[in-house]
Amino acid sequence: GRSVATRGRFRHGPGHPCDHPDMDHGSGQDSGHDAASHGWDAGEFVDPAAESREGAYALLRRGEALMRGRHHAQASIVLERAARIEPGKGSILEALGRAYYNSGQHERSAATFGALLEIDPSAHYAHFGLGQSLKHLGRLREARTHLRLAVALSPGSRLYRGALDRLPDPDD
Repeated sequence: GRSVATRGRFRHGPGHPCDHPDMDHGSGQDSGHDAASHGWDAGEFVDPAAESREGAYALLRRGEALMRGRHHAQASIVLERAARIEPGKGSILEALGRAYYNSGQHERSAATFGALLEIDPSAHYAHFGLGQSLKHLGRLREARTHLRLAVALSPGSRLYRGALDRLPDPDD
């Protein structure tokens, strides 16, 4: 898993292989790991001071520009920074979920769209994104539920209807 720097140290994202109860992953607390413990080079280090100099809105715009250029993995890195600055911001989570999805990081996209739904349960695009992510993870029953919700919340969307219609039957 990709880690991010916190006060000059590294913190792992959710699901990292060395995730265990006495390590606080994802809360902004120092996990006690440094670059050398995982063989990372200086390119993995995110300077917290530089991160705070560039605002969340500017990072969101940069991430969106990278996605327009089809650089989804790079966009996810920029958008992760925006999400650390503005946790729980729906527009950032939606963009981050799309970047994860389009770069093939379906576990992360599902978790991100799920977090967006905790903030706004009526976010039709979040249901669509979660449904598509779950489909790629082979979780077809859950995918169908979220795609149905997306269609119900935005009945005029041909995108949502098409995704639901193309979903294989989980009993097949």
